[in-house]
Amino acid sequence: MTEQQTDATTVRRTTHALEVTGIGRVPVTVDERGAGRPVLLLHGGAGPQSMTGFAKLLAARGGLRVLVPTHPGFAGTERPAGLADLRALAATYAVLVEELDLDGMSVVGNSIGGWLAAELAALASAEPTGRARARWRDLTIVDAVGLAVPGHLPVDFFALTLDQVAELSYFEPDRYRLDPSTLPPAARTAMPGNRAALAVYGGTTMTDPTLGDRLLGIAVPTLVVAGEADRIVDPEVARVYAATIPGARFALLPRTGHLPQIESPEALLELLDL
Repeated sequence: MTEQQTDATTVRRTTHALEVTGIGRVPVTVDERGAGRPVLLLHGGAGPQSMTGFAKLLAARGGLRVLVPTHPGFAGTERPAGLADLRALAATYAVLVEELDLDGMSVVGNSIGGWLAAELAALASAEPTGRARARWRDLTIVDAVGLAVPGHLPVDFFALTLDQVAELSYFEPDRYRLDPSTLPPAARTAMPGNRAALAVYGGTTMTDPTLGDRLLGIAVPTLVVAGEADRIVDPEVARVYAATIPGARFALLPRTGHLPQIESPEALLELLDL
């Protein structure tokens, strides 16, 4: 096995105690694979494990350092009380980018992670010295919630059963239905915390009516992706994201739902200019 292959299959887990203005100390755990130019993967409500397979796929290509942070509060991690909304989480990740010295980075976010990625790009674009913006190579927003598009609001996620979430998330839901009783004890224990953290970051509606104004300021090359069969948040929201962010491109993935990195990883990879 080559050194590159070893890097791609080995997970390096670190926890960073970040000092975030207005929030205080925030511990963030990061799983890292491979070496080279950084790619930051931001997960949605499905948790960091929803990015694991895609992280392996990217790292196996070689030349990429693939990082998957766990949003504080997910997977049994600590969420400080001051970390009370998605914009605060974006500010935390802006500190993480500096802590990890990520230059030339690509950021890919799915679902609430796509919204988070957009907020992070907006922060970098607005930073007056230009230093934060200079770290970015590109942004990919995948089936993101966040935008309040009349007639196209996300489903009421918190009213759904786990089986209903699967039904609305996938083009072929029967392939991905999950029986919680089959999960490891740690995963079962973490599920209520994941749900609680998601409610804090996204609110009850998973939208922010002020988001559109910040999207207008993004100065990062952006691709917006939607799964054609997504019924958690329909593709019209992605089209509005692309129409609002200056110069953004839009791509629709056929036979794909809310989680392309799981359901159509190769097709998603083909869209990324990595």
